[in-house]
Amino acid sequence: MQVLNARTLGPRTLVDMRIAHTSDWHIGKKLMGRDRGEEFKEVLAEIARICRDEGVELLLVAGDVFDTYTPSAEAEEIFYSSVKAIAETCAVLIISGNHDDYVRLTAAQALSEELNIYTVGNNLKALDCKKRGNCYPVQSEGGYAVFENSRGERVYINTLPYPNEARFKEGKSDESFADKMKRWIDFGERGKPDGMPSVFLSHIFAAGGTSGDSEREIDLGGARAVGLDLFPKCDYCALGHLHGRQKLGNNIYYSGAIMRFTFDEAGQDKGINVFDITAEGLQNFKIVQLSSCKKLVRLQANSVEAGIGLLNLNEGAIAELTLNLKTPLSPSELGDLRACENLYSLKMSVDSELASGYSAENEGKSSSLLFSEYYSSRFGTEVPSELLELFLSLTEEE
Repeated sequence: MQVLNARTLGPRTLVDMRIAHTSDWHIGKKLMGRDRGEEFKEVLAEIARICRDEGVELLLVAGDVFDTYTPSAEAEEIFYSSVKAIAETCAVLIISGNHDDYVRLTAAQALSEELNIYTVGNNLKALDCKKRGNCYPVQSEGGYAVFENSRGERVYINTLPYPNEARFKEGKSDESFADKMKRWIDFGERGKPDGMPSVFLSHIFAAGGTSGDSEREIDLGGARAVGLDLFPKCDYCALGHLHGRQKLGNNIYYSGAIMRFTFDEAGQDKGINVFDITAEGLQNFKIVQLSSCKKLVRLQANSVEAGIGLLNLNEGAIAELTLNLKTPLSPSELGDLRACENLYSLKMSVDSELASGYSAENEGKSSSLLFSEYYSSRFGTEVPSELLELFLSLTEEE
């Protein structure tokens, strides 16, 4: 690896350490009820290749490894096998996010640490400091760890998993959320030596961040947003929680989710951040794109035939199709659409002449009710159960 900006700080010469930042894996998350297990495997295998090809020494995972507190056995198998493959190249440091059960996530710590995989939950248990691989923790207490590489270069990591009172087992008090955040962040700063390069690793909603449809349980009103003035002085802030890649301030980064989870992310690129932490700060920052996560596309057509044509043109992508129709779909047409494996979501827009006065009065109604009412208004009879079932199979309702 190229040596950058070497200088002496006390008895130790610090040069550079190559780090990668990723977050929000959400292993096990489905789209419109469909499993994406193979795609998760491919994307995580690509992250392993990136770490190898880029010479990454430490991978930081900023929370939300799983999509639910109780992931399926398949989701856990994908996680364990994938992170083991990554750890064959570099050390892995993971914190829990709001979707993770931190007790469950850290349960295998005694085994995972032997593979150079370290997880930090809200119990803030210190890491086991032992030489493993080419990068490993040499000092750790609750809320922080110092990692050292084979050249003796060190970086200080302040680790703050998704923070709230319940997870830290704190009772109610008059202390403001901002004061609590400052206290929690300062706790992870208490062991930092002067002059040592440092990273803040957390799963939080930073003030000014932009969220999308796929984030849940985020306080958008601002009361639980973390002000940028509360962030510690460090070389790089590696955040998770928001699924769109973004930068706030000078050094606060959301790497973004590794896959596109909702159709409002259709145009988003996905990747991981790779950079060097040096004695002079952040160097050689770049985003390495993830090519194995499937594209999401939003398509529109004025007929079933045209819609199927668009779906065939986007065969490698996951599609949401909106049909602008003047007549209702027949069972055979719905069957033809259902045969398109890349069609995950079907929406229908009724001709404006037929839908005069229709939109406002139907605001908030379910797709099944709207479809049933439309069919009844057009044909004076209830929609056949078989047709309704076919329609619902191509919408988000199950």
